[in-house]
Amino acid sequence: MPDRTEPPATTPVVAPSGWQARKSAATRLQILEATLRCFTKLGYFHTTTPAIADEAGLSRGAMLHHFPTRTDVVRAAIAHLHARRLMAFRAVVEGLPPGENRAHAALRAHWDQLRHPLYAVFIELQVAARTDPELADILAPAEAAFARELRETAREVVPEWNLAGPQFEIGYELATCSLRGMALKLFTPGGAEPSEDFFRYLEKQLADLAREGRSMPAAGAHPAHATSN
Repeated sequence: MPDRTEPPATTPVVAPSGWQARKSAATRLQILEATLRCFTKLGYFHTTTPAIADEAGLSRGAMLHHFPTRTDVVRAAIAHLHARRLMAFRAVVEGLPPGENRAHAALRAHWDQLRHPLYAVFIELQVAARTDPELADILAPAEAAFARELRETAREVVPEWNLAGPQFEIGYELATCSLRGMALKLFTPGGAEPSEDFFRYLEKQLADLAREGRSMPAAGAHPAHATSN
């Protein structure tokens, strides 16, 4: 007589791979979020694998199962943060009701990310990468990918920027460099938030650039000339 604990021959045995995959993904996310918290609390140099494991509430062995080295977890945490920032930026602008100023919302959304304590971590990482080749190898491609995605997302979610032609690049650099400079100022001792006048002036410059871009002839187009009979 067959053992009653065995499934019938016609019933497929369901492997626990789906559950295991979900559990593994949840644990990885737990570790990455803990890494970001450690970056904020401790700074890059003091974020060690034991500190991350402790912050995540895991044994060091469990953490090393997912990320064998500190380099592995730093690389994954940077990629995770970039993805999170892009999702937040897109969500703010796409969630606006019709008729709202999307360019204004995009600027404020980007500023909200730059004023977050985690951006101070990025500043620290960028400085550390100057003399840390391993960190530079992680940070350079991650930052390039983020900049590329942010640029394309801005084009997509703010139609007036997408129609600005070559002026878009000027406006993009003007906005991002201005806001990053303000973030550096904010994180220095005694630093303050930019004024509303600053934002109004920046928005005006961007609107003027977009207007100039829309009035420029398309690439390859030639101005019409009057012909005489």
